[in-house]
Amino acid sequence: MIKQYLIEKKSWIIFILFLQLFQLFMASIDETISFYSMGYICFISMLLFLLFSIFQYQKETNFYKGLSTREDDLDLTSLPKAKTPFEKIMEDSFTQQTAILMKERNQNLEQLEREKDELLSWIHEVKTPLTALRLLIDSIDNHEIKASLTFEWLRIHHLLDQQLHQKRFPFIQNDLYIESIDLENILFDEIKVLQSWCIQKGIGFDIELQKTTVLTDGKWLSFIVRQLISNAVKYSSKGDIILKSYDHHGYTCLKIADSGIGIAIQDLPRIFDKGFTSTAKHQNNHATGMGLYLSKKIADALKIIIEVDSKVDEGTTVTLTFPKNNAFDQLHH
Repeated sequence: MIKQYLIEKKSWIIFILFLQLFQLFMASIDETISFYSMGYICFISMLLFLLFSIFQYQKETNFYKGLSTREDDLDLTSLPKAKTPFEKIMEDSFTQQTAILMKERNQNLEQLEREKDELLSWIHEVKTPLTALRLLIDSIDNHEIKASLTFEWLRIHHLLDQQLHQKRFPFIQNDLYIESIDLENILFDEIKVLQSWCIQKGIGFDIELQKTTVLTDGKWLSFIVRQLISNAVKYSSKGDIILKSYDHHGYTCLKIADSGIGIAIQDLPRIFDKGFTSTAKHQNNHATGMGLYLSKKIADALKIIIEVDSKVDEGTTVTLTFPKNNAFDQLHH
């Protein structure tokens, strides 16, 4: 702040120095003026000017120090009190601009909330004919046609589900309901939805649950499990998908392992990036790159750690590590 202050007062400092030099120059050319007396006066003047500058520095920079250290938000309570006319001008400008920004923010939030509500309402309306469509598909006797239609139905279902949770996610802290959740119920519900697809691909499930309950939000956990199991089915062509829960140093872990195409080592660090689908040639062209991205964001909000281990042509293992119960104390407040 001292450097900025000196730069700000540069013209005044130069002017004062010029006056002192001018007085010394006049004393040197005018014999009636004692040069030594004038030098003494200039020395005392510069000393007083230095003391005055130190005092003014403390006084004039308090307001600007307050501005530089305040949080970059719209809270005016942290705005330092103006004491001079110029500081008052700045304070009024801040207040007026903040009022405009707050008004625009509130309008944008209201518009975003309306758009979210309209989209959520539309998604829920679409789910009704989608459910009816699934019943019609189940009544088809031709297994090939039935399998193809079921696959396309699942794609639509998952895309709508992703859109639904993507719009809800910004408000997840207001939507969380932490309770004891039965892992078996969640896993079997998601497997049931994928049953026809799994039968078509000849994929089974090997389930071993040593830990059957976790403390979390059921609907958000269901979304994460849905994405992971559907990915395991999507990228597998045979074999069983292993679903295993166990205790690891006091933490409950859920492992989802498949024997599918796997993930290239160069892609592993990026699989949770928004929109990333893969650099592999065998990647499904219908992937959106949103499922794992949303799963990671939701897992972070639920304090769940997601770890992925994979080898190409050998399969992928995803492990969810749930937090201990006391980790949710701050989520309740």
